[in-house]
Amino acid sequence: MTRVLVTGATGYIGGRLVPQLLDAGHDVSVFVRSAWKLRDVPWRSRVKVFSGDLADPIAARRAMTGIEVAFHLVHSMSSGRGFRALEREGARTFADAAAASGVRRVVYLGGLHPRGDRLSEHLASRAEVGRVLLDAPVPAIVFQAGIVIGSGSASFEMIRHLTEVLPYMPAPRWVRNRVQPIAVRDVLRYLVLSVDAPGELNRTFDIGGPDILRYGQMMNGYAVEAGLPQRHIAALPVLTPWLASQWVSLVSPIPRQIAVPIIASLQNDCVMNEHDIDGVIPPPPEGLLPYRTAVRLALRREADGEVETSWQSATVPGAPSDPLPSDPDWAGHTVFTDVRERRSATAPEAIWRVIEAIGGEQGWHSFPLAWAARGWIDRLVGGVGMRRGRRHPSRVNSGDVIDVWRVESVERGRMLRLRAEMRMPGRGWLEMSVEPDADGSVYRQRAVYFPRGLSGRLYWLVLLPFHGIIFNGMARSILHEAEAGVGDSAQAKGVSLG
Repeated sequence: MTRVLVTGATGYIGGRLVPQLLDAGHDVSVFVRSAWKLRDVPWRSRVKVFSGDLADPIAARRAMTGIEVAFHLVHSMSSGRGFRALEREGARTFADAAAASGVRRVVYLGGLHPRGDRLSEHLASRAEVGRVLLDAPVPAIVFQAGIVIGSGSASFEMIRHLTEVLPYMPAPRWVRNRVQPIAVRDVLRYLVLSVDAPGELNRTFDIGGPDILRYGQMMNGYAVEAGLPQRHIAALPVLTPWLASQWVSLVSPIPRQIAVPIIASLQNDCVMNEHDIDGVIPPPPEGLLPYRTAVRLALRREADGEVETSWQSATVPGAPSDPLPSDPDWAGHTVFTDVRERRSATAPEAIWRVIEAIGGEQGWHSFPLAWAARGWIDRLVGGVGMRRGRRHPSRVNSGDVIDVWRVESVERGRMLRLRAEMRMPGRGWLEMSVEPDADGSVYRQRAVYFPRGLSGRLYWLVLLPFHGIIFNGMARSILHEAEAGVGDSAQAKGVSLG
């Protein structure tokens, strides 16, 4: 048993690595900025949680105390401009804390990149973080991975939506570049086995799957596995990385601040320069997963509602993180509310199932055009929009994303509170709850808004005429669907209803 620390445990890779390290018999601690996001994960009781930021050396050193192997899985590309400086300083704090605490090994996951070429900001930042860790006193294993393919990964979602939107695609020249994708399960295997890798290794290792493909071939490989016709792709020299990222942001749920660095990193061939990892961590007996097999498994997991972690969990820059005060009227803010209450003869369990399945493909139960319009407006001003969907069709955990909302609190069977992550002049919450009543149930719905300045007040007043339609219709429709048994059907099938 090794004492291991995982930073970035609320992220896509970190959230999957922790349970695998636990299953391997290690003693795991996690260091996260938002500990509340771990409230409902199944492995929460098996780990020690430290809250803090890599900008805080004291917090980082406290989390490192007694640790033998520390994983650096924190990335800041969703933070927008300046993410490179944030990642560099975070790596230095991490390395200093590891050295001061007697950590014997550091493990970092970066990205494949060509040697000698000018790199995008995204790849250059990953390479720079790797150099910071390698130059520090504690020996470091720096994995440089190809495009990660798995259910919920940003790269997989981008391939999926680009392929599904149009049968004919005008595309940038980078669709002809060669890439070496790797299945997420193979990435996790390398990370887990790195804990016990022999020797005091201090170097980079390229890791990738068995296939070297052009990006256009990856899209058509996805089409085959998804049962779609082959896509006709025309590489156009006029589509710059910036224009291409706007196109990706338009046709996929990937927000602009994530799409821009991903697209920019595709300007180079990204294949393995060496295979030295085979001498340290040999491939599994059955071999690394081929690309199309990884796609097939990802599609199956999404269809079965078994997506463990998702790119959606990435922190939205500028989104509020303060929780709703227990009594908003006494919180020292101007507060606007819309409160609805309805009684129903339906059992509370049936109403809860509809509440918990809200959003995504299921929708918001009223005025879908208004919700869609609000999502498009949010995308146009650089927000996340309504297309992030949800990780699981019928179950939510604290920290999950539901379209433009973040799950702030869930009391299973009773209350769901969502915090708005859309761009608006203020902070907003939507809360839905159900309680038993002598004749059945009482459903309560509350929208709470803290305006910011005059624009925030005008925003609420402009939307006020629509609240009666949207919120009243939502309450009525939720109870109607619960009475009709729609929630039971969604729960039983494990799929959302259109």
